[in-house]
Amino acid sequence: MAKPRRMKEDPLVDLPTWARKLAQRYYTKTVSTFLVYGAVRDLQPVTMEDGSPGFGTLKAFLSEELFGGRDHVVFYDRSSGIRASMPETQQDLSRAMAGYDAMYGTDYSKVMPRDPGRALQILENYFRMRLGDGKSLALLVDFAETLAPGGELSHLSAEDRFVLATLVKWAHDPQFLSADMSVVLVVENLAEISSKLSRNPYVANIEIPLPEEAERLEYVKYKLEGKKLATISDVPVAGLAKMTAGLSRINLDRLLTEAIEGGSRITTEVLKDKKKEIIQAECHGLLEFIEPSHGLDAVAGHAKAKQMLRSAAAALKKGRIEVLPMGYLISGPVGTGKTFMVTCFAGDIGIPCVKFLNFRSQWQGVTEANLEKIFNLLKALWPVAVMIDEADAFLGNRDASGDSGTSSRVFASIASFMGNTQYRGKIIWFLLTCRPDLLPIDLKRQGRAEEHLALFYPQTPEERDELFRVMCKKTEVEVSGATFSSLVGKASAVNLSGADIEAVLVRSKFHALAAGRDKVSQEDVAAVLKDFVPPSYPLEIELQNLAAVQECTSRELLPETFREMPRDQVTRRIRELKVLLEER
Repeated sequence: MAKPRRMKEDPLVDLPTWARKLAQRYYTKTVSTFLVYGAVRDLQPVTMEDGSPGFGTLKAFLSEELFGGRDHVVFYDRSSGIRASMPETQQDLSRAMAGYDAMYGTDYSKVMPRDPGRALQILENYFRMRLGDGKSLALLVDFAETLAPGGELSHLSAEDRFVLATLVKWAHDPQFLSADMSVVLVVENLAEISSKLSRNPYVANIEIPLPEEAERLEYVKYKLEGKKLATISDVPVAGLAKMTAGLSRINLDRLLTEAIEGGSRITTEVLKDKKKEIIQAECHGLLEFIEPSHGLDAVAGHAKAKQMLRSAAAALKKGRIEVLPMGYLISGPVGTGKTFMVTCFAGDIGIPCVKFLNFRSQWQGVTEANLEKIFNLLKALWPVAVMIDEADAFLGNRDASGDSGTSSRVFASIASFMGNTQYRGKIIWFLLTCRPDLLPIDLKRQGRAEEHLALFYPQTPEERDELFRVMCKKTEVEVSGATFSSLVGKASAVNLSGADIEAVLVRSKFHALAAGRDKVSQEDVAAVLKDFVPPSYPLEIELQNLAAVQECTSRELLPETFREMPRDQVTRRIRELKVLLEER
C-alpha cells in the first residue's frame, strides 16, 4: 500500500465520525489528552499520495490525516520505544537528545530508552522545549494499558504509578492545553486502563466503533475495484455489506482475499459460517452463536406466548422497532422449553441469536474488559437477540461482595446497557430463569426486561398430545397413530414436562435397540412410560410455578388454575415454600 499523504487544509473534511468528534473536542482548547478505544486495530480511510481514497492503520490515519499538519508527530509504546513519524522529526529528536545528554550526562542520542519511566521524562522535556519554540506537536501512545493498567493503585508497581501520575499531570497541564499539543492514548478496551485517566475530566474518551453498513459497503467496493464480483460471489455488493454486520474492515479483507486469491466462492452459507467463525474468534469464547433450525411453529403449546412473540417478530420485520420491548423475562419451571422458544423466535425473524458465556475472570480488570468487548460487538451486530440462561445466577446482583467490587460493577454495567433506550428493537434481551424471584428488580423492571412471559407444563390432554408429537419429531421417533393420552394409560394424571417426554422417547429408542430392532413401536413407548418415574421435586416445582405466576405481566398466559388466584395468596404461599425449603 502506498504511503498516505498529508491531510487536506480543512481537518474535518471526510473524516470518520469519531475523528470529527476528536477534532471538535481539541478545538475547544479544554482538552489535549484523548483516550481512543474500541476498534483501534481496524483499518481507517486515508488519502493516498495520488489523491485516491485508500485504507491504512490507525497510526497512519492519526499521523498523516488527523495530525498531518503538525510540526512533529512522535510515537511511543513499550515494545518499540520512542519513534518519529517523519525523518525530520527523528533528526530533531536526536539533536534534542544530544543537548539532554550534555546537560545530564546520559547517552540517549545514541539509544533512546524504552522503559516508560525514563521515556516519558525525556519526552516531556522535548515537548516543553519545542512548545516554547512555538511548534505544534502530537504524541501517539499505543498499548496505553501497559503503561497505566486498570486496578487499585496499591496494586500498581512504582513505575506504573509514576507513569500514571505523569499522564494525569499532562492532561491538565496549562502549557499543553494552551499550545498546539495533543496526546493520544490508544487502548482496545476502556476497562483495561486506569480509571484515573478514563474518568478524568481533562481526558476525552473517543470510541472507534466497528464499521457501519455504509462504511462496509465503501470498503467492499474498494477491495473489489477492477474485479468482477460474479466470479467470486453469489452475494451482491450491497448484500455483502449488509450481511457482514459485526465484522471489522480487517475481517472483511480476510474474507474477500480468501475468495479472490484462494478461489473459494462466497455464498450465503459460506458468509454466514465465516462471520460466525470470525466473531467467535474475536470474542475469545465470550459469546456463542445459537443456530436456530426451527421457527415458533416447532414449539408445542404455549399458544399465547407464541402469539406475543409472533407479533413482536412482525413488528421487527416491518421496521417498527419503537414498539418493541427492550427485553423479555421468560420464566417457568424446569423443562418447559424456555431456551428452545427463544431460539425459535430468533429463527422466525432471521436475526442472529447469541448466548452469553462465562466472561468473568479471576484477574483484575479482565472481566470488565471482556464485558466491554461484548457490548461493542452487540452494538455492531444489531438487530440481535441476546439470550442469558439461568439469569438469576449468571448476572448476580448489585450487592455482590468479596471480589473487590467486580461483581457489583459488572451488574451495574449490564443493567445500564440493557436500559439504554437507544438500542430498543436493535438488541433484544431474553432473561431465562426458573426462579425469577431471585432476579434483581433492577433487571426486570420496565425499561429493561419489560415483558414477562410465563411458561408452564401442559395442562390438558390436547396440550400433552401436541408436545408428544413435537418431541417425536425432535427425537426422530415414529409412533404412527398413537397419542400420548392413549400410551400413558392410567398415568395420564402425571404432570410430565417436555424434558420428561423427550427422556421417555430416548429410552424407548434404547428399549427397541436392546430388543434388536431399529424402529420404535407403540409397545416400546408404553413399556417405558409404565416404568418411567420422573424426578419428583414437588415443593421446588410448586415454588417455580408460583414464582412464574407472580412475575407474569399477562393474565392470558396463565393457566386457569392460576389465573384467578389472588396475588397475596401467591405471595404468601411462596413465602411458606421458601421456609419449607429452608431458603431465606
